Amino acid sequence: MYDPSVVSYAQLLKVFWEAHDPTQGFRQGNDVGTHYRSAVYTHTPAQAGAAEASRDAYQKVLTGAGHGVITTEVLPAEGRPFYPAEGYHQQYLDKNPAGYCGIGGTGVSCPTGVAAGPGTTEK
Repeated sequence: MYDPSVVSYAQLLKVFWEAHDPTQGFRQGNDVGTHYRSAVYTHTPAQAGAAEASRDAYQKVLTGAGHGVITTEVLPAEGRPFYPAEGYHQQYLDKNPAGYCGIGGTGVSCPTGVAAGPGTTEK
């Protein structure tokens, strides 16, 4: 559960970008399908602006490091259904310490403190 009193939205975005490879389209590692796509679903215009600004800033450093184009979609969360993972996928690596995890970052650090324009000071 996201708690802005614990972590800022900018920090959350940084962890999001760095924790996976956002250039893979509908896959992460060996896992393929639309349910493995990279996505940020926002709740406010400020979140959308911050997500887009961080995506654009990260694209610059990814390009400089020889990576491809970010395929992550940034869309409003409103009206979008949420489907929790099946029970056996919940806390998967906790239940399966030696289990496979196809999510791996690019090794490229995401810039922080990206300004997304007026009205984007939201945590």
